[in-house]
Amino acid sequence: MRRRVAATWPFRPTVRYGQQVASALRMETIGGVVMLLAAVAALIWANTPWADAYERVQTFEISPHWLHLGHMDVQHWASSGLLAVFFFIAGLELREELTHGELRNPRDAALPVIAAAAGVAVPALVFVIVTAGEPGALRGWAVPTATDIAFALAVLAVTFTSCPAPLRAFLLTLAVVDDMIAITIIALFYSETVHWTFFGLSALLVAVYGALQYKSVRSPWLYVPIALLAWYFLQRSGIHATVAAVALGMLTSPRETPDGRPTNAERADHFLRPFSAGVCVPVFAFLSAGVGLGMAELGAVFTDRVALGVIAGLVIGKFVGVFGGAWAAVRLGLATLGEDLHWHEIAGVALLAGVGFTVSLLIGGLAYTDPSQFERVTTAVLIASVLASAAAAVVFRRRVRVRARPH
Repeated sequence: MRRRVAATWPFRPTVRYGQQVASALRMETIGGVVMLLAAVAALIWANTPWADAYERVQTFEISPHWLHLGHMDVQHWASSGLLAVFFFIAGLELREELTHGELRNPRDAALPVIAAAAGVAVPALVFVIVTAGEPGALRGWAVPTATDIAFALAVLAVTFTSCPAPLRAFLLTLAVVDDMIAITIIALFYSETVHWTFFGLSALLVAVYGALQYKSVRSPWLYVPIALLAWYFLQRSGIHATVAAVALGMLTSPRETPDGRPTNAERADHFLRPFSAGVCVPVFAFLSAGVGLGMAELGAVFTDRVALGVIAGLVIGKFVGVFGGAWAAVRLGLATLGEDLHWHEIAGVALLAGVGFTVSLLIGGLAYTDPSQFERVTTAVLIASVLASAAAAVVFRRRVRVRARPH
């Protein structure tokens, strides 16, 4: 009897704790903290005497010849492979917003969509102005255009404990639309020579996936190989494979079943979100954020106009774009400000939009192949994200006190 108990006891807590960990990782706050810890760990390692070992991990090549994907090191697998899961979740979120959320009603969607569009255009303009005349700088005009969903929502949850639901919905919609614009930019401006045969095969598989979703087919064993092959063919086509992930996410059906079972979109989100928040994004952050923070490295950042353009674009451009876009939309009658929102809170979100961590690092890696330049851009993104988070936290903490006052 004792043997049976001893043999089965260790497995039960493992399953239970695994479920608890997965549940925790579905919360934006936990996911953002895990990503932050991974980035901090990379920064610490990259600034120790063992920094060479960190670089060897980044550049360790995994390129089976039978895949015909060229030279792919660990960092490339993280940005092209693991981030595909992150962008699949973004596609699911956009479909959810279009079906049940803020984007369902064009009038309600106008405010975050216009703010997101302006929040992409103005940072790019600021970057171009700051880097004007710098050779090769314009390649990175899109680096300061993106907002990190997980990081931004985590900062909002921690610093604005009395956050009204409409404000969180505004930030979520803003960040999702922002990511969709960013992935479009990657497809149009950061793709190599396109091999149309592979692109066509990927598009065909995406269409088959969409048709099966429309027919309410539920078997994941059918969808997983289709999704992997769509990713593979798009990667071989020369277009960044995360584009396929977004398309697949948007095509995943949110249609409710007659018997009340979870929808395909809900099932995919349930299983993949913990993996994205607990593995994919932290691993990418760990492999991307390790830069030197010595006086020489920081001095190089603040004398490099590309890095200064990234900082100015994220900290200043994002705020001006998002807040200015929202204000103009309301003033011109294109949108309305909800009853439970305040312009000071919109200003806080506009500052928080300058947290460009994940997608900014991805675009930076695509824009600048020179390791030293990419390292300066990475450091600039980290500095800008910290500054934007701190400024937003000040605004939100003040709003917590204001909302706590009796009317």
